[in-house]
Amino acid sequence: MTQATKLLSEVRDCTLCAKFLPLEPKPILQWQPQARILIAGQAPGRKAHDAGVPFHDASGARLRAWLGISAEVFYNPQCVAILPMGFCFPGTGKSGDLPPRPECAPAWREQLLQPLTQLKLTLVIGGYAQAYHLPDAAKTVTERVKAWQEYWPEIVPLPHPSPRNNMWLRRNPWFEQELLPKLQARVAAVLSSKN
Repeated sequence: MTQATKLLSEVRDCTLCAKFLPLEPKPILQWQPQARILIAGQAPGRKAHDAGVPFHDASGARLRAWLGISAEVFYNPQCVAILPMGFCFPGTGKSGDLPPRPECAPAWREQLLQPLTQLKLTLVIGGYAQAYHLPDAAKTVTERVKAWQEYWPEIVPLPHPSPRNNMWLRRNPWFEQELLPKLQARVAAVLSSKN
């Protein structure tokens, strides 16, 4: 068993926050050290939990469209690593899913990020992931996404692709008009690059 296989097995067996979860622990992530793109998200939703597959819902379909890649490429762990801030479905609150459990990132994040030596692009989705990955944690999601050129080309902050964000997309047409074409070109270049 390789170190990577052992680590992935340990993460998938994690029950660290079991007593706080509404369902049984089911860590959902996609990871191989060879991945060239990292998707740093929030936490899996109920549909992802049920399927055992990250972004197995309308959010995932929209995210793949934003990136301009097929499901086959998206779900290839040698191309794309998917590491949410919390690996288990945290439950549902009044206005959507609850925040990622705070125990998860300190327990696993650095161990999983360190071996990703081939990364060329990190997509940081939503407020919790942005607060962790970006140094300007006081900014809002909208402010970070509007300032995407400050992080380019290694990091791209994104809003969550959830249908709940349809209003945000209508209020910020520049996102689809200006950022997405550049993001799609960058993703294609990273995936086709040999270096």
